Amino acid sequence: MDLASIIRNIPDFPKAGIQFKDITTLLKNHDAFRQAVDSLYHLFKDQEVDIVVGIEARGFILGSVVAYLLDAGFVPVRKKGKLPAAVRSKTYDLEYGSATLEMHLDAIEKNQKVVIIDDLLATGGTVRAVCEMIEEAGGEIAGIAFLIELESLQGRKAIDKYQVYSLIKLD
Repeated sequence: MDLASIIRNIPDFPKAGIQFKDITTLLKNHDAFRQAVDSLYHLFKDQEVDIVVGIEARGFILGSVVAYLLDAGFVPVRKKGKLPAAVRSKTYDLEYGSATLEMHLDAIEKNQKVVIIDDLLATGGTVRAVCEMIEEAGGEIAGIAFLIELESLQGRKAIDKYQVYSLIKLD
């Protein structure tokens, strides 16, 4: 199945000039959702994985299911102010501004093997911030996977020291 054809484009969201990739059309399609999750799972099924980290918000949807299939724990990385216990934070640049992400201080233990799952790789700032938090906690990044990669934004350069996978590559 061509997953890219199922994703809806929303022009000028969240601001003018951004072409938002709306994956809700893929998520509601039983076959497409199953194919996406199965494909992400198969990338890591033969590796030792202790924790899957999902990045707010669409990374939660994909990452939690992959964690379940891998028999691993799931850790949400959230926007600033959304987690109730002590956190570590990183501020990073987006293609249309800046943001801060947080992860509980006790979310990742030293030497745990961590896989990061998110819906979209754009400039790489978001996932680079998450990688930094995981490594500061002592975790080892076993791989990073995205549903979509916007290749023209060259986000892989920000995370080129890691094993990176994308199911869909767009310009």
